[in-house]
Amino acid sequence: MALSKELLEILCCPETKADLVLDGDYLVSTDKNTRRRYRIEDDIPIMLIEESEVMPENEWMEIMKKHGKI
Repeated sequence: MALSKELLEILCCPETKADLVLDGDYLVSTDKNTRRRYRIEDDIPIMLIEESEVMPENEWMEIMKKHGKI
């Protein structure tokens, strides 16, 4: 079971409250300053800031372009 569209619409980055995009097994924050990526395990998003990772800017930009966010 994948994450539902409804769940994706209400989830946001816990640090910045920015929207998230689903990219493979990750939810990626649309906030350019933090570029946080949250992993999904067994269809459960791990939305803890300390468990997230900060993406390199070029990798983050590619994901944002792929999802039409920039």
